[in-house]
Amino acid sequence: MTNIQTIYTENAPAPAGHYSQAIVHNGVVYVAGQLPIDQDGNKRSDAAVEEQAELVFRNTEAILQAAGSSLGRILSVTIYVSNIENWGKINAVYSRIMGGHKPARAVVPVPELHYGLALEVQVIAAV
Repeated sequence: MTNIQTIYTENAPAPAGHYSQAIVHNGVVYVAGQLPIDQDGNKRSDAAVEEQAELVFRNTEAILQAAGSSLGRILSVTIYVSNIENWGKINAVYSRIMGGHKPARAVVPVPELHYGLALEVQVIAAV
């Protein structure tokens, strides 16, 4: 495979399995699903849902920056939510962080997420 770049930054949690934080190919960055885990690997299931959402988007932002991209260059966002009743709180954080930028988006309610966390976010962005 040619033109594939693996992205890694210490400003986001290290992958816990056989995957990369992100992959860049042909000017597009594919960010792996990000859970609310801090840089030290602490799973923040005890934090309020708003804090979890903030952490997920800040981790995503750090990975995008390492790939030469930014939140404003996101093309598509998929948000997995373990409790759809938290969607309003998550969406408020998302709206504040994204500002006027409105990428394509899907919100997927799921019965549960790893470590009992509230959300997972996966994005695709232009470099």
